[in-house]
Amino acid sequence: MHKNLIKRTPVHFLAKSFVIALGISGMIEGAAGYFSWQPNRRNINVPVRKVVVMETQVGKSIPRREDPRFLTGSGLFGDDINHPNQAYAFFVRSPHAHANIQNITYDAALASPHVITILTGAKYLTDGNGPIDHLIIGVDYDDTSLPGFPDEAIPPYGVPPHIPIAIDRVRHVGDIIAIVIAETATAAVDAAEKITTDYEPLPAAIEAREALGTAAPRLFEGDNVCVEFSRGEPRLTETAFSNASLIVQLKSLSQRISAIPIEPRSASAVIDPLTGRATLYAPSQGVHKFKLAVMSALNLPADKIRVITRDVGGGFGARSCSNGEYPLLVWAAQHIRRPIKWTATRNETFVSDYQARDTDADAALALDANGRIRGIRIDYVINLGAYPVSFAVAGNLQRLAGGPYDVPAVHISGRAVVTNTVPVSVYRGAGRPEVTYLVERLLDMAAQKLGVDRLEIRRRNLIPPDALPYQTPLGPRYESGAFSQNMERAAAAIDWSEFPERRAAALARGYLAGIGIATYLESPAGAPNERADIRVLPEGQVEAVVGTQSTGQGHETVFAQVVADTLQIPEQQISVSFGDTDQIVAGGGTHSDRSMRLGGTALVRAGESLISKGREIASNVLEVSISDIVYAGGHYRVAGTDREIDLFSVAAIKTASSADKRKKHLEGTETVNVRLHAHPNGVAACEVEIDPETGTVTVTRYATVDDVGRIINPTIVRGQIHGGITQGLGQALFEHNVYESSTGQVLAGSFLDYCLPRADDVPFFLVVPNDEQPAPSNPLGVKGAGEAGTTPATSALVNAVSDALSSRGVDHIETPVTPERVLRALGVL
Repeated sequence: MHKNLIKRTPVHFLAKSFVIALGISGMIEGAAGYFSWQPNRRNINVPVRKVVVMETQVGKSIPRREDPRFLTGSGLFGDDINHPNQAYAFFVRSPHAHANIQNITYDAALASPHVITILTGAKYLTDGNGPIDHLIIGVDYDDTSLPGFPDEAIPPYGVPPHIPIAIDRVRHVGDIIAIVIAETATAAVDAAEKITTDYEPLPAAIEAREALGTAAPRLFEGDNVCVEFSRGEPRLTETAFSNASLIVQLKSLSQRISAIPIEPRSASAVIDPLTGRATLYAPSQGVHKFKLAVMSALNLPADKIRVITRDVGGGFGARSCSNGEYPLLVWAAQHIRRPIKWTATRNETFVSDYQARDTDADAALALDANGRIRGIRIDYVINLGAYPVSFAVAGNLQRLAGGPYDVPAVHISGRAVVTNTVPVSVYRGAGRPEVTYLVERLLDMAAQKLGVDRLEIRRRNLIPPDALPYQTPLGPRYESGAFSQNMERAAAAIDWSEFPERRAAALARGYLAGIGIATYLESPAGAPNERADIRVLPEGQVEAVVGTQSTGQGHETVFAQVVADTLQIPEQQISVSFGDTDQIVAGGGTHSDRSMRLGGTALVRAGESLISKGREIASNVLEVSISDIVYAGGHYRVAGTDREIDLFSVAAIKTASSADKRKKHLEGTETVNVRLHAHPNGVAACEVEIDPETGTVTVTRYATVDDVGRIINPTIVRGQIHGGITQGLGQALFEHNVYESSTGQVLAGSFLDYCLPRADDVPFFLVVPNDEQPAPSNPLGVKGAGEAGTTPATSALVNAVSDALSSRGVDHIETPVTPERVLRALGVL
């Protein structure tokens, strides 16, 4: 596409939508439907069929089967879902960051036209409801590579509760204080304007380090610290620093940002009038976690709540944990005994959607005289917002402080604190971009002080191939990777050696040019529970159900490719579904690069189980021993002969002969209850030009080499990486949730103030293939691609900007690298 055409294309949400980021290719052919047969019995002649050896589907760029419905407006997103006789909810939110609620007066609102009822926190407690259980405390203490938080890491007063509606105090701007329910959405909004609330404003704690102080306002009982953690060898690390030839230090804040999915949140709840069973329709990254959240808040048994997620317009981590609106909608539906719906405005999302990052760090790197890393020391202060909903970032920060480098001594410490801001959850990378940024910036600063080339200092420290498997001091064990090779390929792709000529040419035009590189290594884990069910229908179709959740990544396509290869049948004959707690009884959802690693593994094993069950039926029909049956090309065959029966005929026999109609299909089920660790890694290189008169940073080149393990669908992986890079560059250059320090007012509450990257803000990305390094932890060999683009992008860009500014005496600049910050660094402002 011509660059000028891109500039004229208003793709405002390129950074936030997998649907836009991934290539669209067209309609997929319908299912083949070529099978015709009669149920086989033991003593009938089985027709002889030629074994068709299916061409492998994994590794092919099959067009996404989801795209036709997205492109034609046939998707089913939250706001597309409606119910007969539904009412509408509007959430009344606090204008204060911190205040006591003295009185809520809503008589005039209740008397407004078309208003059904108004609910408050007092009624929520009277009905016996409570806080949402986000399942955030330590996940698996026996897993040394994924530390949880033992009791001694939690303050004696415990983790503050997240009650979804304020009772007597509000703790952030946007905290819910009441729900107006009306016949129309407009009537609900109009009535809400008539509610008056008397507040007693309280001092607010906004910044994380400010909240640590003894004089800081307290949000709950005790101080504001929820978790304290320490990992590594403090004494060994101190010795390394004592003996170091060079120590470089960096204090840096990974600023608060928002996920900004292309689809604002919209949800609805329905109560069955006969059974009282509730069904919640909500955009999630995993229906089972949402189900547990609603169960915990409303004290519902498992059989009284069903959660359904249809199409989702982006998640990026923000939809991993349940927001307060979801149990409140179910509670409201229980009250009025009719369906109820809510759709957020875009402005509302800035004070209600979970936000991200906001991690303050004090980091140091110790090196010997040859530029070899001897130790790393990092102390973090993590801003959790008003209510703790996730400690995943804290967990990841403890495990990853060294990336693909050989680091003999590490000590990580930190605290996670509550503040009077919107709650913070996970976001693409969840701690991994933050720690990558610190290490990569410190390495660049060390290279400058030592007078060593930035590539060379990395060459000296990258883990060599013969050191694998490599046991890190913090727990993870790296099994595979080609770290040095990836760096050299990235440098070659961006023409690193020719950069001095481009720098000179830019200077002649009045611009400052810079180039940067950043390596990364992830250790995604995620919830260690996943399930897949596969059933074969006699009419020639296979149904696969998996407990993950697509939010735009192409799961329907890639999972079908995996099942097709396992069963050795055409992928067009396979349907894939997810997002319904009634359809799949367990599942961990989508986060932490886990979907293919765990969900794909469950599908492979479920397919193998299904094939094994069918082998017994085939042996009976073909009148041979089970050991004589081989499976290939979708057929069971007697070894050494041409006698065979196809998979769907076997399924028909199973269906016809089953006495238990609940188990009438040939099917396989598999549950995965381990994390199947893998370590995606790679290198990003970025080149920029800076206009010293305006402070504008332009990204001119970007190349990336990513080891995501075995690739299931190359086009989808490239799309994932493109979208991830743009999100990382968005954080580096533009995005920032700004709060007024004295009042906690949200100053970036719309797209007028919160800046997203546009299509013309990014160059064409060069995604360079690497030599696949399969992960040994899972049968597919996948590592994960969902976070690959984001994790090194901010580091690579800031390294490039710092390089460009170094000629003007600037050695570091904080993110976002706005024109104002650049001009201040240059001394213009």
